[in-house]
Amino acid sequence: MEILFFGTSSGVPTRNRNVSGVGFKPTPRREWWLFDCGEGTQHRVQHSNYLLADLSKIFITHMHGDHVLGLPGLLSSAGMGGRRDRLDVYGPPELGEFIEHSLRLTQSYLPYPVNVHDVSEGFSWENDHLIVSSERLKHRIPAYGYRVAEKHSTGRFLVEKAQEMGIPAGPIYTRLKRGETVTLDDGRTIDGRELCDGLRPGRIFAYCTDTTYCEAAVRLGRHADVLVHECTFLNADEARAIEATHSTAGMAGRVAREAEARRLIVTHFSARYSEEGDPAFLQLLDEARAEFPRTDAARELTPYAITGRMKDEG
Repeated sequence: MEILFFGTSSGVPTRNRNVSGVGFKPTPRREWWLFDCGEGTQHRVQHSNYLLADLSKIFITHMHGDHVLGLPGLLSSAGMGGRRDRLDVYGPPELGEFIEHSLRLTQSYLPYPVNVHDVSEGFSWENDHLIVSSERLKHRIPAYGYRVAEKHSTGRFLVEKAQEMGIPAGPIYTRLKRGETVTLDDGRTIDGRELCDGLRPGRIFAYCTDTTYCEAAVRLGRHADVLVHECTFLNADEARAIEATHSTAGMAGRVAREAEARRLIVTHFSARYSEEGDPAFLQLLDEARAEFPRTDAARELTPYAITGRMKDEG
């Protein structure tokens, strides 16, 4: 798993930062997903090794412009680049109308199907390997955070033990490796989990923006290997953050601490903190670390690996 920030600025771009957009690779393959698509996202993608042809899913948190205005252009560019495969887009109920009207009014034709899925409280999606869930955050318009959880997998298959038990090699080993329970020809029932070196906990990625502090963000970030959380204001501006339903650095750190996350990456910085060497920006990071020491500030176009937990971490 890997995440790549295409934009980390709140509201408006700066000379050094684009507005919201995060790439996510769920597997070692070329396929990737996009979380939010602010204006200019497609330009940032062109500066990475992520290709629009490999984009399979887009998740939008809410309908504010700094999170969606790049979507019509990105969809159009993908079509002009030769894309023909279906693209699934997830977001608030208004998202489908926004895409439809934007493309119609600009007379933009997509030579590939776009399936738009409404996200609401309790939304979930899963396949054989991943579960995506969502909760409504605390923002002035409906906004949803996302949690991507990798399903647990079995550890190393103990071939020697299976042979000692007289289990014949063949397709049955594949089922046992998956942790399935099988019945042998001699009537014995074998639990595949007992022939595997434990369970490997799946990795978890959580994405929470835009929001002020809320319990929903804590739930989404529970035991996350990487929690990406907005960090728009310094703690001194808490009253303004609450009024605007955004988070201070301390709020972001508090969410990570209460969620018992492994790592916090803060993003969605106010334009007033646009320079990484600026004292105010360094203070922002220090305030988040005061609540949760394992905090980093998102750097655009810098890949972040999402590693799993070791056995001794539980």
